[in-house]
Amino acid sequence: MSKIKNAQLRYRVIDRCLRNPYRPYPSKEDLRQACEEALYGTTEGSDICDSTIEKDLFAMRMEFDAPIKYSKRDKGYCYEDEDFSIDQIPLSEDDIEAIKFATNTLMQFRDVSIFKQFGFAIDKIFDRVHISNNPMDEMVDNYVQFENQSTTTGNELLPDLLKAIKERQIIQFNYSNYKTNKAKDRRVLPLLLKEYRNRWYLICYEIERSRVLTFGLDRISSLELTQDHYMYPVNFNPADYFKYSFGITVLNDDKPETVIFKIDKTGSKYIESQPLHSSQNLVKEGKSRDTYEIQVYSESEELKRTLLSYGNQLEVIKPEKLREDIRRMILEMNEIYG
Repeated sequence: MSKIKNAQLRYRVIDRCLRNPYRPYPSKEDLRQACEEALYGTTEGSDICDSTIEKDLFAMRMEFDAPIKYSKRDKGYCYEDEDFSIDQIPLSEDDIEAIKFATNTLMQFRDVSIFKQFGFAIDKIFDRVHISNNPMDEMVDNYVQFENQSTTTGNELLPDLLKAIKERQIIQFNYSNYKTNKAKDRRVLPLLLKEYRNRWYLICYEIERSRVLTFGLDRISSLELTQDHYMYPVNFNPADYFKYSFGITVLNDDKPETVIFKIDKTGSKYIESQPLHSSQNLVKEGKSRDTYEIQVYSESEELKRTLLSYGNQLEVIKPEKLREDIRRMILEMNEIYG
């Protein structure tokens, strides 16, 4: 990678570090490690030195008027203007070249096994960058419209949580519950980060009650990485844990069941192209409807909402409890709409 492209990418990493409210006032060494890990996957110091970071900070002040200052009290750097970000500054030709270089690199690895699950996202980035000579050309939006996804909070926690997972570091945070509308302090061992429908979730082990729980990152606040490490083994395997789950829901006290449903030919084509679950299996082809089965936790609210989303195209056959739940929900909807 050229030195220019390298520098542009470091500026973005430094900018994120300076705007991270959960790790304020990063030191020069913190910035160096963040840049080296982002660009080279290591923090050893063999690729980026302190003097490089000093030059980057100077360049950001000169080129972007970045209000970077050093706090003697906190022994770290910050923006004097908390709302400042170089993301708000129009991209230069060097920025655009750096983005194109990065996307070309990603495309080379999109079929590698560990990146296959991100193939769709990589394709979207590549398309947006290469659909025009200038990817910042707003006129492109008049001819090509990409899918918009709402931005959720909590993504800024990902680096700290990943660090805690790797180092088996116990964390503390305040969590707001949607149902009770109450906040509660939690002390847990983080195990896994999982994305579902453009939201990130933390799967963790609650030490006090010896159980695995799931928390949405958008409802986590006051995150603290403690100095304590949990060295005891935890019986947790991500593949097994989510094997029968639908979406993000895992019912620890429930057992998976065979859910059988019939769906009309149009709906059948949809779920063949995008299966409802990895266990989906075509049981029987009929003249007007096809019969499928999946192995899941049948009490999952996400499952019920998905089945209902097909309306009169889909009929749940078994288990009887799930069929009755769907029937009850339809009757309640009928009362609402009269």
